[in-house]
Amino acid sequence: MTFRPAPLRAAAALAVVFVAARVIYRVLFNGAGTGAPLLLDLPPVRLPAPYAHVVLFGPVTGQGLWDAALSALPIAGVILAFGVVNAFVDISRGFLFLARGGPLQGMGRMLVVAWAALPAMADAVTSVRLAFRLRGERFGSRALVPVLERTLEHASRVAAALELRGFGSRAAHRPSGHRPSAHRPVDDGGGPLLVRDARFRIGEAQIHVAALQPARGSVTVITGPTGSGKSTVLRGIAGLLSHIDGGYISGTLRVEGLDRASTPPRDTARVIGVVLQNPRAAFASTKVRDEISLGLELRGVAAADANARVLEIAESTGVSALLDRNLSTLSAGEATLVAIAAAVVEHPSLLLVDEPLADLDTAARTRVTAVLHSLARDAGVCVIVAEHRAQPLVPVADSWWTVNGGALVPGVAPVLAAPSLPAAVPQPAHPADSPVLVAANLAVHRKGQPLVRDASLTLHRGEIAALVGPNGAGKSSLLVALALHNGKAADGNTGNITSDGGRVALVPDASDDLFTRDTVAGELRAAERRVARQKNGARTAAGFAASHLARLRGNVATPIGNEHPRDLSAGERRILAIALQTMDQPDVLLIDEPTRGLDPAALTAVAAALRAAAEAGSTVLIATHDHDFAHSLGARIIPMRDGVAPAAPQEKVEASAAATQSPATQAIALPRFDNQPVGPPAPAKPRRIRMPRGAELAILAAANLLALGAFCWPLLATALPQDAAAALPYAALAIAPLAVVAVVVSLDGSVRSAHTVALLGVLAAVGTAVRVASTGVGGVEAVFILLILAGRAFGPRFGMLLGAATIAVSSALWGGIGPWTPFQIFACAWVGAGAGLLPRRVRGRGELWMLCGYGAVASYLFGLLTNLWFWPFAVGAGTGISYLPGAPLETNLASFLLYSLVTSTAGWDTVRAVTTIVGIILVGRAVLAAFRRVKPVSGAGGQAAQASSAQARDRLHLGV
Repeated sequence: MTFRPAPLRAAAALAVVFVAARVIYRVLFNGAGTGAPLLLDLPPVRLPAPYAHVVLFGPVTGQGLWDAALSALPIAGVILAFGVVNAFVDISRGFLFLARGGPLQGMGRMLVVAWAALPAMADAVTSVRLAFRLRGERFGSRALVPVLERTLEHASRVAAALELRGFGSRAAHRPSGHRPSAHRPVDDGGGPLLVRDARFRIGEAQIHVAALQPARGSVTVITGPTGSGKSTVLRGIAGLLSHIDGGYISGTLRVEGLDRASTPPRDTARVIGVVLQNPRAAFASTKVRDEISLGLELRGVAAADANARVLEIAESTGVSALLDRNLSTLSAGEATLVAIAAAVVEHPSLLLVDEPLADLDTAARTRVTAVLHSLARDAGVCVIVAEHRAQPLVPVADSWWTVNGGALVPGVAPVLAAPSLPAAVPQPAHPADSPVLVAANLAVHRKGQPLVRDASLTLHRGEIAALVGPNGAGKSSLLVALALHNGKAADGNTGNITSDGGRVALVPDASDDLFTRDTVAGELRAAERRVARQKNGARTAAGFAASHLARLRGNVATPIGNEHPRDLSAGERRILAIALQTMDQPDVLLIDEPTRGLDPAALTAVAAALRAAAEAGSTVLIATHDHDFAHSLGARIIPMRDGVAPAAPQEKVEASAAATQSPATQAIALPRFDNQPVGPPAPAKPRRIRMPRGAELAILAAANLLALGAFCWPLLATALPQDAAAALPYAALAIAPLAVVAVVVSLDGSVRSAHTVALLGVLAAVGTAVRVASTGVGGVEAVFILLILAGRAFGPRFGMLLGAATIAVSSALWGGIGPWTPFQIFACAWVGAGAGLLPRRVRGRGELWMLCGYGAVASYLFGLLTNLWFWPFAVGAGTGISYLPGAPLETNLASFLLYSLVTSTAGWDTVRAVTTIVGIILVGRAVLAAFRRVKPVSGAGGQAAQASSAQARDRLHLGV
């Protein structure tokens, strides 16, 4: 049990505020004149009808103030008690318990995803803020769009990861080998995969595969140009293309004898392991151990067997020391190994790996290559790897394929001794007295952790230099510090950075965060306007930005029209980011990993562009793991290790790099894998059966009506006998959580699909971050903007679930669980659901105005409802606006409206309405476009629809 002091401190502060508010109400309404001594003798003022029973002010005595404070102590004690509970009890562990099974498994898994997405949300905000500074733009409302785009992409990756692990599979609870008749396997000669005369289609693009039938225990490598379709082929084999992405597959494609077109990925999770690009972005848990065991957990494997298997696979992949680490702390190499371990924890016969070596240093590449080889050699797994620069795989690959001209055809392994890059160009000598940027003894810290220690370097005009070193050496942190120094060391850092005053531009590692517009053409126009501002309004030539991009991309056919920047391939996005940051020919150009995702043709184009920038007088500094690329540029090598960038002779570093770069010259220490089956699953759990539509609607309606009655109990009490009315407050406090449970149970069947779970979870994390950041102080409830726009885009059920999940996660985060939580859950759930019930045909400007009007109404109704149930507890007895049991309805209603007007409606609720309206006006169009751009669960008319997948039904049911 871990003690968290923050919830207890917050509860103590809230208890003090509550006592103070009770005293203020007593003085303001009817005075506090009992006993002595007399402190103030305020003249009483009786209000006109319908408030004739209310008297403002009156005498104030010491005894009266003391009595008012004492009357507040029971409620203050309850607040403190919940503060103690929140301080000692980790509510988030309850999410894991719910996710392991039972009637709330869907909601539990969604809450786990939301909790796991919170660190990613913080990283997204930090990264986008940095990108805006690098672009020279103000971090304002426009920044919400790239942050949201990034989180939605995270949701798509998590959805794919959950689907590939078997989330929602009906096969998860069947005995091994039993399959429904629709999924009856066919004998394909013992091989795990058969592709014959197949076409993989997504949008306008398609890839033809004439024949592909790799053997068990083999390593197959697929190469091809940037954007050629390597990932499309892997996603097609995995089932994501036709069942998640909205694509289509024709011809023959069978996995372990199962037809891919009719079998969703979740039903082949035990036979296919998949590692997607950028695996860190697809993790669905918070701890390494939980991520590796997720597939076993979803299948219902007994805890002891699952733990034994996790330990075994962790030992085999070399991640045993990482099991208790947080996923957000892993390096790129560690994350790749963890993703591989999670993919093979169930002993699949086929493993698909998409660009596993892209972000890794030499040691990490060697380790990943060894693990893949061992899986094929020792465990008999058929491994298929898509990779741009696949030289490290040459010693272990059994067959090579390439995507060329829209077809997957047999290829040839690259020659290790001859990198496909231009020859090195000697760098001109630079006089020692003409540096353009100098860093001396620079140290960079983040949250008290040293990232760079005692780094010193000197850059000369027109030269090209390369920072090299292992993952975690501090290369990226050093580049950021150099880019943001503004003539001095970066904030919170130490050391000296001096320059000749020229502009320093940085293309960061997360270069997609530089995109702030929704089309490539829009990005280019914005870049042209920025250049014009820097030239004091001087116009740039028409098409200047497009021409600059064309020069940089070379033979890479990057679209420059209305395509969304984030829909481009990895290499195309990288080239666009470099083009945006070099539009104004900066004096110093810093690029973090310029070759990531680039094929040889694109590498040549980027190398030529960097040389041209250097010849034009710019200083170029790259941080890279690609020693061949650095050598081809003739770059001066600056080594980094453990955050230190010492001066070192170039020849010695290059010799060392060459020795470690070629896997053909070194022995690979291969781990050993056994192929023991996982222990038998736990006793079969009954499959969750979705209740009939009519019953679900009836339960939803009844639960919401009960919740509304719990809110309105002070006004309903007059219709009950006096004895029953006295128990009504306690009944309301009991009914509210029961109604929440009823709603969640009835809607849990709606979150069976991985797509819905991931989207809800990630957006709940966004809502949590927004709610905690805006705090609600003064009525600022920015979370309403998200709830209204998400409810509008995805429908009332989604809006209701998102509102409830946001309150649950945010309350668990800051320790705010209490008697008020069920009421907050319903109030926010109704805000999201109401937006989904608005007329669907309204679009364009009219839609935004409609949402603004709804936002204003929802803000005031939210305030009225949340005030109503708490009003008798907040004011207490003895004031002119106190709740009076047995009083006429009109008397209590008048007292409540006056209380709400004074405490909320005239202030907080109005600010909330204004905040919501302004937010929808500023970001509504862009956020709705981002939501509606989310990849569908199944393509209309596609194979997933033809197969009547459960995901398609879930999507329609939720209105997504």
